[in-house]
Amino acid sequence: MDFTECYTDTVSSVAMAARTGCWEKVRSLINRGMSVDIRDNRGWNALHEAVAYGNKECVREILKAAGSGPGFRAYVNSVTHQGESPCYLAARRGHVAMIRLLVASHANVNQLTNNLSSPLYAAVNAGYKDAVEFLISQDAEVNRIHTASCWTCLHQAVYKDHIEVVGMLVKVCDLEALDDHKVTPLFLAAQYGRMECLEILFSAGANVNAQAADLATPLMIASQEGHEACVDFLLDHSADPNIACSQDWPQLPIHAAAEAGHNQILRKLIPVSDRACDRGEGMVSPLYVAVHSNQSQTVELLLSEGYSPDAQDCTHILSLQSPLCLALTLTSDHQVSECVRLLVVAGATLDEESWTYALATDKTELLGLILEHRWIPSPQHFNKDGSAPNSHTGETALNLQELRDLLCVALNHVHFAACWLPVLLNAGLEPSLLLQHNMMEQAESGALNYLLEFVNWAVLPLPLKHVLERRKEQKTWMPSIDFDSVPSLSHLCRLQVRTMLDSHRLMMTDVVSQLPVPSLLHRYLHFSDVEPSSYTHSSPATPVSYRIDGYQNTHQHIHVL
Repeated sequence: MDFTECYTDTVSSVAMAARTGCWEKVRSLINRGMSVDIRDNRGWNALHEAVAYGNKECVREILKAAGSGPGFRAYVNSVTHQGESPCYLAARRGHVAMIRLLVASHANVNQLTNNLSSPLYAAVNAGYKDAVEFLISQDAEVNRIHTASCWTCLHQAVYKDHIEVVGMLVKVCDLEALDDHKVTPLFLAAQYGRMECLEILFSAGANVNAQAADLATPLMIASQEGHEACVDFLLDHSADPNIACSQDWPQLPIHAAAEAGHNQILRKLIPVSDRACDRGEGMVSPLYVAVHSNQSQTVELLLSEGYSPDAQDCTHILSLQSPLCLALTLTSDHQVSECVRLLVVAGATLDEESWTYALATDKTELLGLILEHRWIPSPQHFNKDGSAPNSHTGETALNLQELRDLLCVALNHVHFAACWLPVLLNAGLEPSLLLQHNMMEQAESGALNYLLEFVNWAVLPLPLKHVLERRKEQKTWMPSIDFDSVPSLSHLCRLQVRTMLDSHRLMMTDVVSQLPVPSLLHRYLHFSDVEPSSYTHSSPATPVSYRIDGYQNTHQHIHVL
């Protein structure tokens, strides 16, 4: 190289003239002996400048000056500091005439830049179809891997949605070429919603069920990204909606749509997806992913389409027992989520964990929601097989196991009895079920007095009386003054009425109002004269989830029924 010339920006005289397109000046400078191979601070020489700015006559003058000796081919293919050859620069700008001239001068059409790009890849990236067509005709490598992601020209054309270029490339490229994640061009079309490219690739014979390294399919990725037209096309052209698309658990396209809340797509996938994913062992219901993403409208759609609110136990797969348990872990301390409400209304089974969220807290919104849609039968009303009795009002009754779990959790969370006790008793829970050792020993004075108001305290079992006497002596229980005397006849009568009507019906205002008793007794029959005690925090308030974790670690099973 000739380094005799030096400018502040290191651009030679010939290169500057070539940049401006003044071929007469380029010729004049060359005739005066100026070099055509002086590099600037980017590694560009005069040929790079002339090609990049599309000055064909300047290119001719520079190539003529470079001669035809042994170094001529090296000069035609000289690269900048970024590894860009003159042919690459011409292709990147779509200068087809320049490419023709350079190829005639022995330019290498497959020379790679530092970042593994080529003239063909540059022309594809910019969408210059004429340049692409010419380079293909000059045996440019069409299936070479480019960029760190191992994309081919066809991948890039699809990504950029250059439809005409894609139409050219599918005739010569490998349709199943894989990038570093084993993604095919058709997969990319589905991922980015390139509908016309998708049609071209399918018509050329591309596989609509090709799976990526993580087992995702084009249908799954289109469902995830919300490309409804692509989903329609794939389903209409043999895409399988039941291919497992995950190595961890059998995730289907329906799960991807549910997680993202793409309900229009979900409606298309529900009829064609294997319903085994709803309750099948080793499967995961789409309800789980919808709840996890807090997609309440999606949860509602799935439930309306018959998906079970209980789904399957996914403890071994996702460490989740049910969609309701998941929804409860995601709910805030201050407000019950819409997903929880939907699952409860749909009849989700209430296990010990569910009841723990409802009872191990000073908030009663969840408990109130449950009891708004589920009623508490008396133990003697259960069927012989333990199933729930028929509903009086169209509401669903708690089954025997749910009632057992409720009582077990309640008696393990007596500290919060002042909160949940009035709600449960007014919803119809048989008070005698709570007359257990835990309640007598641990309940705060006010909560214990409230419970005793709902029973005949004069006939308590002797062991419970002993507990009360001891607490009274230790001054950990301050009984109401009524407890020192025999219950009044009116109190005994309302207990009998409660027993005869069953507690659930008694708590219904319209039932009580129809009883043939004076209207002044309606309030009395509702135990409205009994004032519940208020809950007092024994320690600074902590999030419900923290308290639940603590209680679950020390939980004792208490069998009442």
